[in-house]
Amino acid sequence: MIQSVWPYLAVMLLAAGFWPAIERRFAWRVFEVLPPIVLTYLTVTALSVAGAWSATPEIHGAQEMLVARLVPALLFLLMINCDLRAILALGPRVLGVFACTSISLFIAFVVAYLLFRHWMPANGWMPLASLSGSWVGGTANMIAVKQAIGMSDTALATTLLTDALCYSMWVVVLFAVARLAPAFNRWTRATSSADLAVADTAPRAPATGDSVLLWLGIALAVAALSTLLGARLPVGSMVSATTWTILIATAAGLVAAQTPLARLPGAQAVSSALLISVVAVLASQSSFAGIAAAPLYLLCGVTIIALHAVLLCLFARLFHFDLYLCGISSLAHIGGVAATPVLAATYSRSLVPVGILLALLGYILGTGFGLVVASVLSSLAS
Repeated sequence: MIQSVWPYLAVMLLAAGFWPAIERRFAWRVFEVLPPIVLTYLTVTALSVAGAWSATPEIHGAQEMLVARLVPALLFLLMINCDLRAILALGPRVLGVFACTSISLFIAFVVAYLLFRHWMPANGWMPLASLSGSWVGGTANMIAVKQAIGMSDTALATTLLTDALCYSMWVVVLFAVARLAPAFNRWTRATSSADLAVADTAPRAPATGDSVLLWLGIALAVAALSTLLGARLPVGSMVSATTWTILIATAAGLVAAQTPLARLPGAQAVSSALLISVVAVLASQSSFAGIAAAPLYLLCGVTIIALHAVLLCLFARLFHFDLYLCGISSLAHIGGVAATPVLAATYSRSLVPVGILLALLGYILGTGFGLVVASVLSSLAS
């Protein structure tokens, strides 16, 4: 049994790298349903339950320190690729679809909670709030919201499984409905966006050893400064020092993204490594107890997506949005930057930059969206 920090850290890093390496090497179809980040969480949780390490004060202190510092560092790095000028240049039609998608998801989360809250525990709103952060941004936003609202590590397993399984179902639907575009566009009286002119995003140079070290140092420095500033700002019932830390780190990343610093390669590689490492550390403090609630939350997730789809169709009818933009915007929220360009390319090659930029916009807004949903759901629970 591991009882000291360095062997514990070695296991965390090995677990964080194992499933991504397997996916890259073999590309098994199981990864289409359960991505490496979910398998990493389940693997580390299994090791924790099996007693691979002991929760000594030394290991517990390392876990708290790693999560507290790596989450703001991760959010800072995640914002580096978010070019606000390119996003704003998409124009009112594309941004309008994105706004309607966000509104439809917000309503869907609130309605789903009201429908199922009688079968949930007192803090049952927390997994839905963290899931809402992911379904506008990504897993990093989910973890940021989890930390900000104080959700338990055990409940994270339920959220990750709901996210992965519902997303897998929804992406299949979005690919399948492409052939319905002409009929849908006639119903909404919309013109197709297949020939929408958007400049391609500039390719990023590959990461180098020195750039990785520079980004890691900058991100950890920003995390330390954000923590220092967050501890000095006023707090309330829904705004803690952790919330301020997360928001400050996010804002710092958005500012840095508009400077020449953003051209330094390696930010995406470091943020990806930090994300799965943070998930591994969180899983090491967890158990499988939270998975017992998974069926209820899976039903919630399916309900949310169904309500979102209906509401987005109504918005499309009202504002004359076409199917391609609706599908891309929906997946940019629920699927993130990895899946959206693939769907966009299936619809029309010219829409790939739109998918990328909308997914990046989701990363910017995901944490704030999740905190708003958390505030609303917690008030409904009380």
